[in-house]
Amino acid sequence: MTFFVLVLIGVLVGLTTVLFGFGGGFVTVPIITVADAALGGDAVRVATATSALVMLVNAAVATASTKRVVLRGLRGRTGLFALLVLGGAVGAAAARFAPDALLRWGFVAYVGATVVDLLVRPGFFRREAGPRPRREPSIGTRPTAVASGSTPDGRGMRTVFGLPVGAVAAFLGVGGSVMTVPVMRRAGASMPVATALANPLTLAIAAPAVLVTLLVHGQVPDAPRLVGAVDVPAAVALLLGAMPVIVLLRRRPPRIPEAVHAWGYVVLLGAAGVAVAVS
Repeated sequence: MTFFVLVLIGVLVGLTTVLFGFGGGFVTVPIITVADAALGGDAVRVATATSALVMLVNAAVATASTKRVVLRGLRGRTGLFALLVLGGAVGAAAARFAPDALLRWGFVAYVGATVVDLLVRPGFFRREAGPRPRREPSIGTRPTAVASGSTPDGRGMRTVFGLPVGAVAAFLGVGGSVMTVPVMRRAGASMPVATALANPLTLAIAAPAVLVTLLVHGQVPDAPRLVGAVDVPAAVALLLGAMPVIVLLRRRPPRIPEAVHAWGYVVLLGAAGVAVAVS
């Protein structure tokens, strides 16, 4: 896979970062698995490490571009961030030594279980009956009402879950959005707000994960393009395509109907799982 093709794919990574809060993980892991297929079983391990670097930069850019009124939803969550950081370090270190089959099929199983959960359990698509809705902070998409008894921010995410969320997200290279977005949705947040807040949460996971992947070599063989377990040229190409898109869409957010936004999230998750399964 050429550098130019990876730059073009980076545009898609940028779109997923802004629209779904993924930070690139669910696109990066399948793509790098294919691009580094010559590494055999180590391809998935390199993909998860490279994904952490891409997510770190993308999540940082997206967070810096998000309106402060939206980011206020994470005020007072120091404990949650601390546990996400710890979990990110633990998960990334474990991934350096885990069997490639566990990383690959763990990713597929994780995505599959999440898709089923989103489709079956109420709250992500179907709102339960409740008090009269009120407005929440808008970040450019169509305003969405939430129940007056709920909080449209990151407070639906319990602090104690920070450690397992960070560990699983870093271990599989997926970022935290696949857990945090559904939780915030069920707490009353719209898709734009939930996905925007997923970026700083992903940032907390990806930062220690990148440090670990650069320092802990693990089972990955030596290769000229690898630093630790990170495929640096691939990461650079993806970021070159992603960052301009992130900045542009944060400044001029697209207006997407809530239902279309939610279904797009689920469809992308499913596509990522299938791509890793067949690669």
